[in-house]
Amino acid sequence: MRIVVVEDDRDLARYLELELRHAGHSVEVARDGTEGLRLATVDPPFDLVLLDVMLPDLGGFAVLRALRRRSPIPVILLTARDQVQDKVEGLDLGADDYLTKPFSLEELLARIRSVARRRQGRVQDTLEVEDLRLDRAEHVVLRGGREIALTPREFSLLEFLMTHAGRPQTRETILERVWGYDFFGTTNVVDVYIRQLRAKVDENFSPPLLHTVRGVGYVLRRPPGGA
Repeated sequence: MRIVVVEDDRDLARYLELELRHAGHSVEVARDGTEGLRLATVDPPFDLVLLDVMLPDLGGFAVLRALRRRSPIPVILLTARDQVQDKVEGLDLGADDYLTKPFSLEELLARIRSVARRRQGRVQDTLEVEDLRLDRAEHVVLRGGREIALTPREFSLLEFLMTHAGRPQTRETILERVWGYDFFGTTNVVDVYIRQLRAKVDENFSPPLLHTVRGVGYVLRRPPGGA
């Protein structure tokens, strides 16, 4: 997708630019609302706008209001303001989704996929490894046909590992991609959540899919010789 990031926080804007490009998207960054509005209305049009609400010149809601008079381009609002009335105002002005800071990269990518599905009329988006199945649209995980209840964070962690199935991930990478760029804490939290996932996804099932890679981190993969 071609994405416009409208964000005045330079560190966050750079982080989003790099990570979205790493995920395969084309990205342009605007530091203020005026430039963001200009980019969001160029021809050929972009596919999505990530729009910060608190901008230094033209605020995010003003940008969204002006944008909706010109274009149906999908917009996901990014903001530190979590009051219900702010969310309602943004959605009423025509935003497609609303994400409160701080957020994890995996949650943002999931919201982007969700917006894309709605725009394209798709209702199914699944990941499968062996008999483990994760449905992003329905937010359901099954193993061997049996539903597994996961917390939102466990779901995001499993989604990340399944997206990168077969490729070992360091604790630092997992922390950054699942917990977010501004998480304050140690990598030990990853170990805790991996144990919780194993208890739900691997125990009482065969073969085990979650593996520790000594000196590296963790990987979700098919057993040796698996299809």
